[in-house]
Amino acid sequence: MVESDLSVSEEYLSKLERILEDNVLEFWHPRCLDETHGGYVLSYDADGEFAGNDRKMIVTQARMVWLFARLHREGYDDGEYLDAAELGYDFLRTEMWDDDNGGFFWEVERDGTVSKPNKHLYGQSFGLYALSEYYRATGDEGARKFAVEHFKLLESVSRDREYGGYVEYFGPDWTPIESGQTYLETIEPDWSEKESDDSVLDPTLKLMNTHLHLLEAVTEFHAAIGSASSGDRLHELLHILTNTVVRKDTGACTDKYDRSWNPRLDREEFRIASYGHDLENVWLTMEAAEALDVRLSLFEELYETLFDYALEYGYDDENGGFYFYGPLGEPATNRIKAWWVQAECMTSALKMYRQTGGERYLRVFEETLEFVETHQVDDVVGEWHSGIDDSLEPLGRKGAEYKAGYHNGRALLECISELRLLGDD
Repeated sequence: MVESDLSVSEEYLSKLERILEDNVLEFWHPRCLDETHGGYVLSYDADGEFAGNDRKMIVTQARMVWLFARLHREGYDDGEYLDAAELGYDFLRTEMWDDDNGGFFWEVERDGTVSKPNKHLYGQSFGLYALSEYYRATGDEGARKFAVEHFKLLESVSRDREYGGYVEYFGPDWTPIESGQTYLETIEPDWSEKESDDSVLDPTLKLMNTHLHLLEAVTEFHAAIGSASSGDRLHELLHILTNTVVRKDTGACTDKYDRSWNPRLDREEFRIASYGHDLENVWLTMEAAEALDVRLSLFEELYETLFDYALEYGYDDENGGFYFYGPLGEPATNRIKAWWVQAECMTSALKMYRQTGGERYLRVFEETLEFVETHQVDDVVGEWHSGIDDSLEPLGRKGAEYKAGYHNGRALLECISELRLLGDD
């Protein structure tokens, strides 16, 4: 262990633990627990007051199950986070799971009445993610069987055996949705006040973002349970995320593809780089490679390239923090600093520092954490502001359809773990 690594660990551990426990967890627990119907109520305005949407969408319901289960596994509670995880797990199992056709409904009302029954792989991936972590945290045999059932279902109905990856969008009975249907837009939302983002888009597209979170979920499943099949799928997803979605002429990734993985660059809004997704891709593929016992050094050049691009076009050298997105090969045009982008980039930078020893990654981690602590964290209300504008003013609400405690809670847990490893080296 080098002296600098020890000082890094000691200096930042207390900051991260304070933000996790006093800012993020204190905001969400017990505020979000729906003791009447199960699951979680996640709609809160900038002042932390209920913002009127009590519908429950699979992505954020599953993310909060994952968070509470992971907190319990990490030893952060005396049982209260385990109870919170169980509350959400039971709601997923009894209300959001389609007993007739399998898979999770996209959205239900607060009491479990189905409001949006279609199946999208983005939401299904978070269901698998939650079930796998819940099993890791509890050892519950029913959760293990549930996770295996869900993984096998996705393999049977959505795996694209011809072109690789997964077909993404289906009706309630797993009939593929054809073009012209209303599509549930699943790219992470920005800082805006909108509770949902339904739009019309070709549902036959494959998205980098969906496959990134499938990789995340299959990594968790493989680590928790594992099989030859999950290893095969994880290898394929690792290839997609480290090769297929990378535009090698620019050093960034793009999101939209046709079924045979030809990049869709025919629309201006498709020709963008999302800095948060690219750097989230770095550390999630690190996790996948480690789960497969694949050497991370094989991907270091790619990771450095993605960081080079994000730092050149999407990083605020003056104030710290990462912007939202911009055109390929050009500076950021959406200069909002979204909460989830800072969380993912901070995590990625610290993991790159431990992997490579590169001082620039430590600098980016330090500057992003300082930006988060100074501007993103709301020490009065709790939680993080959804966005910070170019004038360093906060925007948006504390909880919404896609915003809960997952990105920032997970980032804090991951960074705490990385710092402890640095201190032990």
